[in-house]
Amino acid sequence: MTATRFSTPLTELTGVEHPIVQTGMGWVAGPRLVSATAEAGALGLLASATMSIDQLEKAILEVQERTDRPFGVNLRADASDAGARVDLLIRYGVKVASFALAPKPELIARLKEHDVVVMPSVGAAKHARKVASWGADLVLVQGGEGGGHTGPVPTTLLLPSVLDAVDIPVIAAGGFFDGRGLAAALSYGAAGIGMGTRFLLTSDSAVPDAIKQKYLEFGLTGTVVTTKADGMPHRLLRTPFIEALESGNRVRRAASTVRRALAYKRMSGASWRSLVSDGWSMTRGSDRSWTQTMQAANTPMLLKAGLVDGDTSAGMLASGQAVGVIDDLPSCEELVARIVADAVTHLTAAHAALVPPTPAGAEPGAEPGPPPKR
Repeated sequence: MTATRFSTPLTELTGVEHPIVQTGMGWVAGPRLVSATAEAGALGLLASATMSIDQLEKAILEVQERTDRPFGVNLRADASDAGARVDLLIRYGVKVASFALAPKPELIARLKEHDVVVMPSVGAAKHARKVASWGADLVLVQGGEGGGHTGPVPTTLLLPSVLDAVDIPVIAAGGFFDGRGLAAALSYGAAGIGMGTRFLLTSDSAVPDAIKQKYLEFGLTGTVVTTKADGMPHRLLRTPFIEALESGNRVRRAASTVRRALAYKRMSGASWRSLVSDGWSMTRGSDRSWTQTMQAANTPMLLKAGLVDGDTSAGMLASGQAVGVIDDLPSCEELVARIVADAVTHLTAAHAALVPPTPAGAEPGAEPGPPPKR
């Protein structure tokens, strides 16, 4: 199927064909999914937070071997080696740098000097204003319907508040999964949409097939926002493991936190010094306490257990509420083409239904004349 193309500030800035972003999901957005997204004409983002810097370099090179189309990397702005990771993006000509938190102004300036498009993710209009004033090229806003760490404000309210607050292009995320959503976002004034769960549930995603099928079993009420996993609001599938985590006692959760923090240290090869430095940056740059920061060490290992190892009895599955209306596993190429084509159909139909045709010989937009005399 050949889809009509939309030209928006997102496509113009990044060079992708379609105004769709595959978000940087830890353990999910690896080279296989990102390259498939890029080949489909959308913007794929490598999730680097769960990668060491060496693993990130290998992942960038693998994507570039698979495709010659633009892609991006999602970075943790508060990571102690953020500067070194930015060097990788510049060295290998990565088109987009996406940030989960607000990057420092000097980091933004450095990227822009090398023509790297800077796209922070935010959850409030005030944060969008801040990164816009620092020179960000565009901003991605995720409403409360989205998976993973999320806020309480739905996309339908957050998006217009951010659009009114900044002059840079805005990408809408949280609750998007089809062409109607893209049409709605463009009608609001957004430059495109971001999707996580919808791209996770594709045949190109490296998530185990058994886990994908489990996702498809959940309905619109199948997710829950909990702070019990890592101390911050986190939207996850409501699995028995999460139900038990929700009802578990504090001492047991603390012991689990320590065990998983040690496991993550072994897996990542990080030193105690870098872990403490990252923890200090997280507490200083947010409202997190040290207890919440320690709990955050749970996240990578809990997500890995579910999304990589396929063990739902000891792992968690991040998911947006859109999981309840997804029922298939298309390829990225099929998904992107379908979404864009459906968006064109819906926008065309809406225009035809709401805007009366111009009478022959009349100027477009002219008021209709009186009815003819009989």
